Amino acid sequence: MEKRVSLSQIDEIVEYSYLYDFYGGLLKENHRLIFEDYILNNLSLGEIARDRDITRQGVHDTIKRCKKKLRDYEDKLQLVKKFEITKDKLQEIEEIASQGQDKERAKSISKLAQEIYDMI
Repeated sequence: MEKRVSLSQIDEIVEYSYLYDFYGGLLKENHRLIFEDYILNNLSLGEIARDRDITRQGVHDTIKRCKKKLRDYEDKLQLVKKFEITKDKLQEIEEIASQGQDKERAKSISKLAQEIYDMI
């Protein structure tokens, strides 16, 4: 049976996927695996509980704690926010470069912007 997902749920999944990409390595391994199953693999609480031989409530509590920890990390470190700002600034640089008269210089600037983007 396939789950239906609302737009707000999709937004939440995307948000927590970003947070997980940046801070997932800071979670305990068991918590990380449960969170991956829920957010990235789209398994239900019941499926995770069955696969991990724990209660559905235990899965729910673990996911809730993971979400809180990931949010706390972002509140303190702001890495996702800085990443988004950097991405936007690089896009602005590429747009400005493409409007310039000197095509070679514009290519060089765009190439540098892409290299920076690839590093982040």
